Amino acid sequence: MTTIGIIGAGHIGSALAQAFSGLGYDVVISNSRGPETLAELVAGLGDNVRAATATDSAAAADIAVVTVPLKALDQVPVAPLAGKVVLDTNNYYFERDGHIDALDRGETTTSELLQQHLPTSHVVKAFNHLYASDINTTGLPAGDPDRRALGTASDHDEAVALVTDLYDRLGFDTVNVGPLSESWRLERDRPAYVVRQTAAELRENAAKANRLP
Repeated sequence: MTTIGIIGAGHIGSALAQAFSGLGYDVVISNSRGPETLAELVAGLGDNVRAATATDSAAAADIAVVTVPLKALDQVPVAPLAGKVVLDTNNYYFERDGHIDALDRGETTTSELLQQHLPTSHVVKAFNHLYASDINTTGLPAGDPDRRALGTASDHDEAVALVTDLYDRLGFDTVNVGPLSESWRLERDRPAYVVRQTAAELRENAAKANRLP
């Protein structure tokens, strides 16, 4: 059985735990306050979800999700995630994270920062430009003309393929915007951010985005 380790148990992490559990994955979820604080959450998600520390969640994972505030990236375990695909859901909120000059100047992206922190992992942008409440409620069958599309970006083809499969199983089409250096097209204050859109609309919104909003 494939295990997904989720580092971060906020709105997105909790919604993804529900989503992945529903797909039949084993899920190990963690937060910064300790597994005992997640007892109520995991109790409501079924027997294939359990809580652990961030290190244990990373070690148990076949696939990992990092969904922590950007200012906490340096706390993400590195060694246990070596060689693994890591889904990055992050966006840059300077009000929360403090100003990061390289992001303010458009010289890097949040996903590139995570890839820099996890040099031996395969980071892929995913689930960052929709509301948490939409993850389990807005999917539609393949071929539906109103099917929502979600974006991804990675420097690793196998990571894009994995996210594409996850999106499809949850009821979403996929638009790949390119390498991590292009992942800003999916981030906050761009046309594709938290907008319900088809694949054609997402491609258009990603193409017309400005690097510096």
